[in-house]
Amino acid sequence: MKRRNTLSRAVLAACGLIGAALAQAQAEDIAIGMNMPLTGAFAASGTYVADGARIAIDEINAKGGVLGGKTLTLILEDNKSNPTEAATVTEKLIVRDKVPVILGAWGSSLTLAAMPKLMQYQVPMVVETSGANKITESGNPFIFRIAATQVIEAAGFEEKLDQFNIRKIDFLAINNDWGLNTVNQFGKTMKDHGIEVGLVELMDQASQDVSAQLSKLKSSDADTLIVTTAVEQLTLVLKQAAALGIDKQIITTGGSQNPDQLVAQAGSAAENTVHLVFFAPWDPDSTAFPEKTRGFIEAWKAKGFDFAGLTESFRGYDGVQVIASAIERAGSTEPDAIREALWNTRVDVLNGAVSFDKSGPEGAESAQSRPNVYFAKISGGKIEVLK
Repeated sequence: MKRRNTLSRAVLAACGLIGAALAQAQAEDIAIGMNMPLTGAFAASGTYVADGARIAIDEINAKGGVLGGKTLTLILEDNKSNPTEAATVTEKLIVRDKVPVILGAWGSSLTLAAMPKLMQYQVPMVVETSGANKITESGNPFIFRIAATQVIEAAGFEEKLDQFNIRKIDFLAINNDWGLNTVNQFGKTMKDHGIEVGLVELMDQASQDVSAQLSKLKSSDADTLIVTTAVEQLTLVLKQAAALGIDKQIITTGGSQNPDQLVAQAGSAAENTVHLVFFAPWDPDSTAFPEKTRGFIEAWKAKGFDFAGLTESFRGYDGVQVIASAIERAGSTEPDAIREALWNTRVDVLNGAVSFDKSGPEGAESAQSRPNVYFAKISGGKIEVLK
């Protein structure tokens, strides 16, 4: 009798362990990898994007998570604004952390460096910021980009050309894939409209002094200067341009300018500059989904974050929302199932309705959505969205 009771207790204990294991499996977190520049030249922008992603994670989990109550978590790695680190971080997230999908990697050079690792391990990545055309044209079927390409940016600029009255244009661009692609695409668009393209000056991403390039541009007879770089360097560019007395129309591209931050840090040097952006928090009614915009702004403010970060942070928020939608559609956390589901994803996010078109060589296409483009002008220290 004693032996039978002992056996019964053992069976019950085993059943309890099995039940606990099943409950744990059912409640197991689903990790999204995130590859961002948190230090280095692009740290401010990368941090804003990461903060936006965290807000999306909190919002989704508060509504019950995904796949019947599983909680989303974010595994965030710093690529240090360095392409080599971006590749290393991608491998770490896949091999060490076993993530089934990644969000990243901010800059075009960073994303291009990460892409071979995605191919090697066959894990999809949602690209939230990088704009270089090459990213979706090189034949990587694990790339799903929700950011605008330079083609999309230039098309958006083309629609507003009449507002700028440009006769001749010069370029000052960061010397990487992002900057060089912008010069090529915008230059082509300008020439197509009979606008003369003048000087092209390049700057290293870590450069703290671009007075030599700006002095050359000052002597040019161009009436407009297109600048492409991140907000930290752009602040320096605007201050140095003002110090040199450059009196040209300045328009920035790439959507990584944070006009409010420029007002705060560059002051009068930012006055009358125009900035191509992909989110317009200053005028929610001009955005794709005004109520979503207002809700995100409130969540951002509730965290105590600076308003200036909204023009970057939305990227992380949108990226997580797209990934969560794909996981639900896939009904699985297998990388291949998520990749297939991304192709069929239709989800409304802050920058519009996301769905993907094929881009690149047949049989190895990447995916590209078509985000909205806005132009924000700094006037009297305030931000005005151009209509």
